[in-house]
Formats: sequence, C-alpha cells, structure tokens
Amino acid sequence: MSSTAPARIALGNYGESVAERYLVEAGMTVLDRNWRCGQGEIDLILRDADTFVVCEVKTRSHDGCGTPHEAVDTTTLDRLKRLAMAWLDEHDVRAPGIRVDLVAVMQSPRGAALVEHVRGL
Repeated sequence: MSSTAPARIALGNYGESVAERYLVEAGMTVLDRNWRCGQGEIDLILRDADTFVVCEVKTRSHDGCGTPHEAVDTTTLDRLKRLAMAWLDEHDVRAPGIRVDLVAVMQSPRGAALVEHVRGL
C-alpha cells in the first residue's frame, strides 16, 4: 500500500479487525473499539478474565518505517494509561486489574497476516 492517507486508514482498519478477531479467539471480550475523547483514542478495550485491557494496534505492510513495536514508546504508554482511566470513569467501571497490550500486525503480500500479541507493556 502507498503512504497516502486513505491507504493508511484502510491498513489501520484492517489491522484492528485482524487484532480484534485474534483476541476474541484467544478468549477476550471486546468492550469497545476506537473509543475517543479529548485526550486521544484507544484502539481496542477488552476484558481478559478479571483484567481490563487497553490494546494498541500497530499495523505495517513492511518494516521500512520501523516495526510496530518501535512505534510504542513511553509517551504512548502514558497516554494509553490516562485514556484507560478516562474510559473507566466515563463508563463507571471498576477494574480489579488494568493492563496495556500491543497487537502488532504485519500484512502479508499473500496469505494471512502475521500477528504478535504482547501482554503488559
């Protein structure tokens, strides 16, 4: 895919769908997708048993701009933690445990995407 905005949006939507399907098949329950507030956006919000999970999805069609893992830094993690608290507040949910995960999706030119789930960043 090219680096045009519509292509990036389509790639991101593809990756989020792949990640959601992967996590549901792993036994998680989706609570929300693409939740936004004034502070930013959370790609996926899930429940994994008793744990509340905020999941950042990073999708790439190649590693020319870096790996999905390299795109998540301490600033991103801090923002996701603040967003998690805002979501919990807005939905009046009390979570016994909160975790931030990454799902890295590498689109394959042929066949299924490669998916890596990193728990507890």
